[in-house]
Amino acid sequence: MNFVTPKHIVSAATVVMNEKQEILLLKGPKRGWEMPGGQVEEGESLKEAAIRETMEETGIEVEILSFCGIFQNVQRSICNTLFLAKPVGGKLATSSESLEVGFFPLEEGLEMVKWSNFRQRIEHCLNEACHPFYIEF
Repeated sequence: MNFVTPKHIVSAATVVMNEKQEILLLKGPKRGWEMPGGQVEEGESLKEAAIRETMEETGIEVEILSFCGIFQNVQRSICNTLFLAKPVGGKLATSSESLEVGFFPLEEGLEMVKWSNFRQRIEHCLNEACHPFYIEF
């Protein structure tokens, strides 16, 4: 029997809402508007990765409020963990991974997110009645 070592990617993303009920989004070069997030590094917790990625991509420091759930891309072996967060510092800044960043009124923000099931991910995070969720696709 030949066993193949699994090569999973684990990522962590944040849905950041400010006190004006605006959502933090970044415009990436490949996927357009999306929530901040990225791969979890070795020796890093999911929460730490979510906080770090949000800071790196948007310049905004966040506090994690809750774990929302997981979207698993079964074909590509990617587990995306999602957290609800609030801004606690920093200032909006682009990075090598973001062409534009900003806070947008929720409805407008949701309309801007076009990639794959990213809008569905945000909607699930904002619906606390369905936490925690596990969605495979």
